[in-house]
Amino acid sequence: MKPTPLTDRHLELGAKMAEFAGYNMPISYAGITEEHHAVRNSVGIFDVSHMGEFIVKGPQATAFLQSATSNDVSKLLPGDVQYSCMPNKKGGIVDDLLVYRLDDVAEMTETGVETYMLVVNASNETKDWRWLKRLARGFEVKLQNISARTGLVAIQGPKAAEALQKLTDIPLADMKYYSFKRGRFAGCNNVIVSATGYTGSGGFEIYAKNKDLAKIWDKVMKHAAKWDIKPCGLGARDTLRLEKGYCLYGNDINDKTSPLEAGLGWITKLNKAADFPSKDRLLKQKAEGVKRKLVGFVLDERRVPRHDFIIKSRRGATIGEVTSGTHSPSLDKPIGMGYVKSKYAEVGSKIKIVIGSKELDATIVKLPFL
Repeated sequence: MKPTPLTDRHLELGAKMAEFAGYNMPISYAGITEEHHAVRNSVGIFDVSHMGEFIVKGPQATAFLQSATSNDVSKLLPGDVQYSCMPNKKGGIVDDLLVYRLDDVAEMTETGVETYMLVVNASNETKDWRWLKRLARGFEVKLQNISARTGLVAIQGPKAAEALQKLTDIPLADMKYYSFKRGRFAGCNNVIVSATGYTGSGGFEIYAKNKDLAKIWDKVMKHAAKWDIKPCGLGARDTLRLEKGYCLYGNDINDKTSPLEAGLGWITKLNKAADFPSKDRLLKQKAEGVKRKLVGFVLDERRVPRHDFIIKSRRGATIGEVTSGTHSPSLDKPIGMGYVKSKYAEVGSKIKIVIGSKELDATIVKLPFL
């Protein structure tokens, strides 16, 4: 397993560690529920240095990304961030990602050169890199993988801006959602402060050089102690994202799931001029309607649904499978997401989740859960 720049900090704090995407990552510290509530009510900090970061730069960077991603990159202004996905050639998803338009904050002198940063899932870094390199052929663009030297922490929660403001001159409370600034943070230069996150509770993601990340972690923990900041692991990250209905690659979306099936039509701009892989397939799918849909559901009993559990209709027909499930700390009930045949996907429909020899009653609800 690979360490992150903060592995020593996690061990010192007594974190429960496990392998994730090839990295030795903290799963929890004080406990998933306590960490979850800290983020929902105050502030928590996550080490997410395992994520991958690519720079895309050149006169045709925008045109290239228009042909590689589903969202409309041309809408981005310098300082904007966009959620998107990379469709494959069979209608599935190579990965979901964030696209940062760096231009006016990047250290560059070239005229007419467009610069972006892509943030991809750790488990897909190598796959994504090879995919993008293939698609880049024929474009005047240069790709650079900066993952190995880039660290990332996420400071999430409703009190994050207040807790962090003394560490930077960037006016955090004024930053709009899905925007970023580059500047000085916690005594470190050339840091990207991004008003993004994967929890649905607001906050920031901090991109810095690996050598600066431990200093940033220590200063955040010290300055945010007044707000009772908690270090948080991947366990709480999962319960937080699931309550908001956010997809997890490898569970809810993958190489065989369509973005339209997954409820990601809002990031799939089929009317943009540029073609991207599977655009024709997705246009046809939109016109004809998807055969299955990703839905959220709540169980009547307190058993937790797990990935790949069978979903049945109220009359006992197999109609789909669970992709994610957990006990929601905020709602104090089991919740899950899964794909079901479209005719069974209506909100309010009663379904059954097969758990071992039992079939437990559940109800399809509108996402997000919270």
